[in-house]
Amino acid sequence: MPVNLPTNLLRSFVAIVETGSMLNASEQVFVTQSALSLQIKRLEELVQQTLFLREGRRLALTRAGTVLLDYARRVLVLHDEAVAAVSAGRFVGPARIGMVQDFADTLLSGLLSRFAELHPDAQIYARVAGTAELQALLDRRELDILLGFAAPNDASAVSVAPMSWYGESTLVDRPVISLAVLEEPCRFREAAIRGLEDAGLSWRIAVETPNLATLKAAVSAGLGITCRTRLFLGDDSTLDHERLPTLPNVAAILRTSDQLDDAGSRLAELARETVLAL
Repeated sequence: MPVNLPTNLLRSFVAIVETGSMLNASEQVFVTQSALSLQIKRLEELVQQTLFLREGRRLALTRAGTVLLDYARRVLVLHDEAVAAVSAGRFVGPARIGMVQDFADTLLSGLLSRFAELHPDAQIYARVAGTAELQALLDRRELDILLGFAAPNDASAVSVAPMSWYGESTLVDRPVISLAVLEEPCRFREAAIRGLEDAGLSWRIAVETPNLATLKAAVSAGLGITCRTRLFLGDDSTLDHERLPTLPNVAAILRTSDQLDDAGSRLAELARETVLAL
């Protein structure tokens, strides 16, 4: 009897090769690293060949693994085409979307709930992180859709908005201005520092955090000023002070994989509509 190779094992095998590690692959195929290891062990048992060799911290394909990789990719392409054809437009997910924290509150409660209502059979994977991290995930095909920030002239721009200052005006009157910022890399952090330096103003970082909620709390508590868009605290909370320099505009961008399925395409359409309405 011929050996049957389950497609989930092949998909995990290909994910490990393409992402370069068990950790990255586990996030892409939505299983734990221990479960992923068991899947590869099972696949090796089925083909009766060792597929990976460990070289330090990285995994290298054996000769058998290299041969299987090409076949596995072709099998998965045909499998996914068959599912799409037979499903006749039904969504088979998961639709994987990544967004910066500024969009998370609005999109998680609005966009994704709307998508789930329209397409209850679809599975959604959402990741909240900085634009640079999300772009890396998109490049590794671990995300289908990216919503982030970029320069105003970016080809992926959906809308352009001005950056504004936020915080207590009394902090601006001090000889050294206290800043509250997100960790690097951050476009807003860079804009705030560059603007102050170009204006000849002294500054120091009083609060540095990876979390937008903590940044809001720090600004509200008067620990430092920051710059964001109106999604941060709204137009009514902007800080106007004659000492502060004018800030540049920033674009809200939507980037997608070049291999979107029906679920991903529909989610991307809804994402664009939602961002334009913000």
